Amino acid sequence: MLNQVADGVQIHVSEWCESSSVVVDGGAGALLVDPGILGNEMTCLAKDLADSGRTVVAGFSTHPHWDHMLWHASFGAPPRYATALAATTARDRLAGGIDARRFGIPEDTPLDLLGDITGLPAIATEIPWDGLVALIIEHRAHTPGHAALFIPDRGVLIAGDMLSDVFIPMLDLRDAADPIGDYLAALALFEAFAEDVDVVVPGHGSVARSGELRERIDQDRAYVLALRDGRDSGDPRIGPSPKPGWEWVRDVHERQVQALNIESKEKRI
Repeated sequence: MLNQVADGVQIHVSEWCESSSVVVDGGAGALLVDPGILGNEMTCLAKDLADSGRTVVAGFSTHPHWDHMLWHASFGAPPRYATALAATTARDRLAGGIDARRFGIPEDTPLDLLGDITGLPAIATEIPWDGLVALIIEHRAHTPGHAALFIPDRGVLIAGDMLSDVFIPMLDLRDAADPIGDYLAALALFEAFAEDVDVVVPGHGSVARSGELRERIDQDRAYVLALRDGRDSGDPRIGPSPKPGWEWVRDVHERQVQALNIESKEKRI
């Protein structure tokens, strides 16, 4: 079921990790951002769009992780965009196929159209479509080529895998030379838009309203700085009493602590 978060902007929240698919209305159809996750959910989303007389005319993947590069044949075959770096990263990572079991992908997630995305020119600042202006905010936090979309006429920030109330900041410990610095720089980018944002749609978790953007930025920054300094952040997302069903986020946190400790020791050597 689609729920409206602003005029002309709706979301569908998946049963899997509270993942949000975002629909932005345009003059000739709809822009579909990060659709997912389960096959029946995408079929339902396509039916909702068709029943309302809307055709998907463009897609966008916020970043090159499997749960943000999905698609379903019932959405049609419009251009599906990502940043140039995200598209290149996706091609490289998918070249050898994807191990669904390793990545914890649900069995009923359709993967046949996974990652079929086109990189926008590096100079692109907005989505090329006939609809509301969707500004591209590219950064290096979380994974190469990650981008948020900002819809200025509606005050909506589509944040990808950031600014979540259930996920802690997940650093790019695979490719980034400075994962801490990259994450802090991305938060500073979001902060520059804070006065104009009324609604934040994270990739996972609940929608934030108005002043909650600054609260989420502050919480994420505090977590990242605590990681950097080797301190306990006291972040409620990792407990001792996290949201029921999200206890595994503590495991993500502990892996990040371990990885950064190893990196710090190697630098000292």
